[in-house]
Formats: sequence, C-alpha cells, structure tokens
Amino acid sequence: MRRPQSKRFTKGFLVVTPGITIRDRLRVLQPTDPDSYYESRGLVPQDMLQDIKKAKIVITNYHAFMLREKMNLAKGTRSLLQGAGEAINTTETEGQMIHRVMPELMNIKNVLVINDEAHHCYREKASDESEPLLKGDEKEEANENNEAARVWITGLEMVKHYLGINTVVDLSATPFFLRGSGYAEGTLFHWTVSDFSLMDAIECGIVKLPRVPVSDNIPGEEAPKYRNLWEHIGPRMPKKSRAHSGALDPMLLPSELYTALEALYGHYEKTFALWAAANITVPPCFIIVCNNTASSKLIYDYVSGFYRENEKGERNLEMGRLPLFSNFDEDGNPLGRPHTLLIDSQQLESGDSLDDAFRFAAKDEIERFRSEIVQRTGNRVEAAAITDQELLREVMNTVGKQDRLGDSIRCVVSVSMLTEGWDANTVTHVRGVRAFGTQLLCEQVIGRALRRQSYDLNEAGLFNVEYADVLGIPFDFTAKPQIVEPKPPRETISVRAVSPERDSLEIRFPRVAGYRAELPREHLKAQFTKDSEYVLTPSIVGPTKVQTAGIIGETADLDVKHLDAVRPAAICYKLTQRLLETKFRDSNEEIRYHLFGDLKKITAEWLDTYLICKGGVYPAMLLYQELADEACNRIEAAISRYFIGEKQKPIKALLDPYNPEGSTIHVNFTTSKTTRRQTDSRKCHINWVITDSDWESEFCRVVEAHPAVLAYVKNQGLGFEVPYRFGSQNHTYFPDFIVVLDDGHGKDDPLHLIVEIKGFRKEDAKEKKLTMESFWVPGVNRLGVYGRWGFAEFRYVYDIEEDFAKVVEGAIL
Repeated sequence: MRRPQSKRFTKGFLVVTPGITIRDRLRVLQPTDPDSYYESRGLVPQDMLQDIKKAKIVITNYHAFMLREKMNLAKGTRSLLQGAGEAINTTETEGQMIHRVMPELMNIKNVLVINDEAHHCYREKASDESEPLLKGDEKEEANENNEAARVWITGLEMVKHYLGINTVVDLSATPFFLRGSGYAEGTLFHWTVSDFSLMDAIECGIVKLPRVPVSDNIPGEEAPKYRNLWEHIGPRMPKKSRAHSGALDPMLLPSELYTALEALYGHYEKTFALWAAANITVPPCFIIVCNNTASSKLIYDYVSGFYRENEKGERNLEMGRLPLFSNFDEDGNPLGRPHTLLIDSQQLESGDSLDDAFRFAAKDEIERFRSEIVQRTGNRVEAAAITDQELLREVMNTVGKQDRLGDSIRCVVSVSMLTEGWDANTVTHVRGVRAFGTQLLCEQVIGRALRRQSYDLNEAGLFNVEYADVLGIPFDFTAKPQIVEPKPPRETISVRAVSPERDSLEIRFPRVAGYRAELPREHLKAQFTKDSEYVLTPSIVGPTKVQTAGIIGETADLDVKHLDAVRPAAICYKLTQRLLETKFRDSNEEIRYHLFGDLKKITAEWLDTYLICKGGVYPAMLLYQELADEACNRIEAAISRYFIGEKQKPIKALLDPYNPEGSTIHVNFTTSKTTRRQTDSRKCHINWVITDSDWESEFCRVVEAHPAVLAYVKNQGLGFEVPYRFGSQNHTYFPDFIVVLDDGHGKDDPLHLIVEIKGFRKEDAKEKKLTMESFWVPGVNRLGVYGRWGFAEFRYVYDIEEDFAKVVEGAIL
C-alpha cells in the first residue's frame, strides 16, 4: 500500500484450500471479518489496520477452478440448436473462470498465492518400474488424488497466465507425495523448507497421544489383527457404492468387523461414563471411516438402528447394536436429536449437490436436523432455505460444541476420508473400515482425533496427557518411503490334455449348481459328529482382547466382556428362529412353526455339546448373522446325516442347466508357476500337475504307484467346483484331486474319489467336508448317471501313502 509501484509487494492474495470446510474456517483472514485474526491476535500493528483492509483477499476451494457449463441444455435441445453445424460450446473459458472465482483480483498483477494443505497440489510424474502397481480401491483413490492435483495446479497456471503470480507459498503438515503420484510414497516435496512432522507434534505433547493395537489374543500373527483389519475383511466388504450394490443387509458384514466395533465400543462406554461423571456437557465422539457409501450405510444402520421391510411390505425396526449410538429410544421412536451422523466427506467438501443415493440414505437425519433448527430458532423459513449439504456441514463442524447443532453427536460414520478441516476436539475413538495405502492417509485420519480438549497447564507446568484409541488404521510411527524393485520374468509352460494319445484316461464329472433337501415335514432328528463342532476363537471372530499403546504413556485394554450378559436361552431362541426361517422354508412358503420344538431341542443339544468358545469368545457372538448361519449349516448337515444313515435319500444334486458336465479334455492353460510335476502317461490325461505344496507332489507319487488307480487329475484349470455355504455367504470349493479307482466293481464301474490334501484345518475346511459328505456325494450318487463318487481328506504328509491304501482297501471291502 505504501509502495504501490514495487514488484516485491502486492495487495492481491489468493488462498486455495482442498475443501469448503477449510475455506469457511479461513474467513478470519479477511480483514473485514468480525473475528479477523489481524486485530484479535495482534498480527498487525494498530496503525496499519486500515491499510490491511485495502488488501484484496480471495479464499476459495480448488474445485472452483473447474470450468463450468454456462447454460444447462438437455441432450435433445443441444442437438436441435446444433443442427448440422459444429458442436455447441457451452463451457466457460479460462478467463471467464478467473472472473467468476476472483473478480477482486482482475486488475491486480503479481498475485501472491497461498496453498493450504498443499500436498494435494502437485504435478503428477510418469511412474517407473520401481513404483508398485496399484489395483482396486487403492488405484481408484490414486486416480482421484491425481485428478484433484491436476485441477488444482492447472487452475494456478491459468491464474499465472491471466493475472501473473508473484510467489506461491505451500502450507502442509504432511508435505510428501502420495502413492500413485509417480514418486516413491512418503518422499518429501522437493521445495520443503521446514518439516514439523506429526511425530514431532506427538513428542512435544501439543496433540493427543494416539494408541494403536500392539498385541491381541491371536498368537502367531506378525501384527495385531486390528492394526490393519482391512487386509482380513476387505474382500468380503461391498465393492461398489450403495447406488450400484442392490439390497444389502447390515447384519451380513464380516464377524471380525463386528467384534472390532464391540471391542472399541466397550472402551468408549467407559470413556462416556467418565465424561458424564465429570459433568462434561458434550459426549466423546467415535468416528468410523469407510471405503464407500455402501459400507458406510451398512455400518451406520448396524450401530444406530434401521427399518427392515418384510415380505408383506411391513417395516420392522431393528434396534442399533451399539446402544449409546442408537438413533431410536427404547420404545423404537426416532430421537429428536440423533446420536449418530452419516456423512459423505467428499461430496460435502466439493460444494456439489448431494447425489440421490446419499440424500436418500441420510434423509431421516437431515429432516431431524431441520426440525432442530426450527426448535432452536423458531424460524421455519431459515430451516427450509438451508441446503442439505450446508446443513450436514454445519452439524459436522459443530460436533462437540455445546448448544450447537452437532452437540448431541456421539458417532460419525464417514464416507471417504475425514481429512483436513474437521477438527472436533472431542474425538476419542477412531475405527478405520477401508484400505489405507499410504501413511499420509493414516496420518490424516488419525489427525482428526488428535486435537486436544485442553491446553491448560497442570501443577507441574505441563499438559495433561490425552489419548485417542485407534483401530483399523496401520499408522507407522517410523514410516519410510517404499521402493519396489522390479522382478525378472519367469518361464511359462503349457498345461493341456494330451489328446488323442491319453484320451482313455479322460475323467468326466458333474457340474453341481446346488442341492435340494427333501427332509421329513413333521419330525426332525440329528446325528452330530466331531465335524459338527464349531470352535469359536478370536481367529474367527476377531481379537477379543486388544492392548493399545502409543510411543509413550499409558496403555489401554479393550475387550468384549459386556457380551457375557446375553442369556443362553435368548441365544438358543434366536438361533432356532434363524434355522427355521433359512433352512426349512422354501421360497414363498409359510414358516413351518410346528418344527420349532424339534429344532429347538436339536439346537440346544448343539449349543451345549458342539459349540466351543475359546480365547475370550462368548456364545452371544452367534447373534452375528454370519456366525449364526454357519451354526445353522452345521445343524442342517447333522439332520441330513441322520436321514442318510436311515437309508433315506433326502438330498438331490441340482446340475448347471447350461453346462451340466465337465471333462479333462478341456484343460488348456499356461502358467509360470515353478511348483510342477510331469505326470505318468499311464495315469493322467494332463501333461503337467501344477501343485500348491510338496504334500500334493507326494500324493501324485502315491497315486501313480498304486495298482488300483485307473486315472487321476489335479483340479487346476479343470473347472471342478463345489458350491457350499460358509456363514451367510455362498462360496465355491475347489477340491484338490479326482482319483478313479477300481474298487472291486471292475473297470467299467469305478469309484470316483474326490481328494482333499489338508494340513491345518480352519472352520471353513470342516464346512467343505460336511458339504461333500452330506450334500454333494449323496446328491450326485442319487442322480445315478455319473457313476459312484466318494470323498477322502488326507491331513498328514508322512501318512498319505498308508492312509490312501486304507481308503482303497476300505472301498474294495
């Protein structure tokens, strides 16, 4: 102002942010704002306050740099106006964008630019061979990050071209490149002047101390399971957004996720009680960060409650499984002030309208917040005028602030990242339910929980320690850039049927699509075996005891002891109900309530004798639908086994109507796997066996040497599949081998033996065996058109030869 001709100084400033939240918070940089920092914090001498008001300051989010449509034309209208001429250009020019976003700067040269959270602004570099290949969610997120960076930096280049830029100042607490940017993950920006890392802030005590899992009660794992739970549950989570995922059930998420929520929630309950006892007027906040809108809505419904529509079109309330987060009272009435908030961070920060899918998912809470505005202000016009996204942003930004719209929020379920700009200081617990490909993402999410509640000094002149407990976010206190070395190529071979030379060794098999159980409709009995046991351990349900710790300070112990309060009779009733509804009811058929008594007796016997809980697991976890359905599978198999033993034939295999039969003649693929074995031309139709272990190589040697073996084949590229259910999900089982035996009935009536080579048996291995013995084998044998079939499982490598001989001998006898 005092040297207007100098090129060293400017009165034009452009502040660019990654989202609307930060843009709105930075209004304090405007000299005319009532809370202007220049005066309230003494940043400018009193005699210069009038001069600073002459500065032209524009604060915007980078999304504003996108060139917009000047007019919205329907496709038909555009075509009509265009006629046979050139395409109509209705997109604004770069100059028009500059005038729209920053009209105050149009007559100013040499603008000074400040990029806040500048790690989003970079020029993407072409990746080289050392950069790891991304796929799935990580690839999609890297593409989104690179597109955001492109829009941001291209917008600044437009400003430079039209107005001129004097200096660019980048500000970021994490000034390093993301994975997928073309640079090694974690590499500092080359122009970094000062790096005060999150670790520095933690060590200085100016933020909360994050506590992450350091141990749990699952032995033998490299890291605690809840440190990065997504590695274990990611493939079983919804892959697409809610708009493209169809009907989903909140009760059918992976059991490990439910246990992780219960463990962290149990600790939240204790924290909630401590805050209430200390008369803190706002509750602690629990945040859950999800990968997409489908996952977030499922988890939101699970913790807060939802309405389920039955076959008659009636809506029945399912109460939230985490009571403190329920949005319904004990009588099932919606709370006027919700405890749980569902938001889509990416949509809110861009400033665009909410998409229809998310608006529908969040419509109830939006209406409740509008009602809350009316109750607080009495102004219905104001409540109606505020947009949905503005309303949700206001709620989100006032979480933990007394007498504001978000003061009742205890849990925030977020789609996309709760990243920059959201700094509620009441966050005490964080749960990640998504992939975290970079340490930057880990730091951003954890950072949302690290703002201290109090900066008052204690008697020792120090800050009191404050903690944030974190599960599911693989934050590494000593992260380094990751560089992947390129790998040399490997030799490939062709695996195929040797035809016509070995066509006499061809093996044909049925392609089974499902099973039909024709059990008695009046009275039921069951025959349980050792394989009916269901051993529930933390390796199945997730760790039930977890210790979290930071680099210093106290540790915290998380557990699920509160589940022990569920009564055994309630568990038996719920499990029987699930069994009756899912296993003994055809589609569009009324529930057979007359079977409830028999099923309840069978279920009670199974619960008392064959359910084994170890490692801090409680029977109440059978109320997780995935585990309940697995228990139902075991009980149904026992009932089927009883009637098979009574010489009845209750099971019939249903074949694929379009492709009912498979054959070794169709095997033809290439592979670079080095674990392979050339086959005996007298025993196998295929030239190579591609093995998965040394055990399988040993089995090949055994069968090729045994005189009763007519032919065998490894199920690799064969397409031999067995459908089965594990928990609530349909799965496909690929047995290891098919062996054709002369079991004394002659070569024209051989036994087709399906063989599984199994060392350590998890619970799914039991389910596969139960399916083979109780459904597939009796169902195919009942068809009578594919010969005789059997099943054998070999579990000990040094006994394979002896055990196989016993199986053959038993078959012959």
